Amino acid sequence: MFQIGELAKRCKVTADTLRFYEKNQLIAPAGRSESGYRLYNEESQKQVSFILKAKELGLSLDEIKELLGIKLEATEHSCSEVKAITSAKLMVIDEKIAELTRIRTALKKINDACCGHEHDASHCSILAALE
Repeated sequence: MFQIGELAKRCKVTADTLRFYEKNQLIAPAGRSESGYRLYNEESQKQVSFILKAKELGLSLDEIKELLGIKLEATEHSCSEVKAITSAKLMVIDEKIAELTRIRTALKKINDACCGHEHDASHCSILAALE
């Protein structure tokens, strides 16, 4: 068992990050010391690692919380439940990529049409396109 500072050091996050995860019910201390300090164990470290990896994949705290709940009660859930969460996230990402692609195409079009000269912008094609 170790205190929050040690867990933060092991996971390469701040103690404030761990308190935030605890406040949002993503982790819980394994116990308390006689003096009331939060105590964590190896399982806590694994949970934080899980959270960090899920965040790298762009999952929200709610999605991570749901996945952690499934993980903690894995025999009560199916892989299809987990896949549904990641499939839904993939759909959101695909929609964002499509939107960004549309934005990029439009911006590139007006950018390429601009001469980019140093004279005044009173006849700038970019400004005209935005009107």
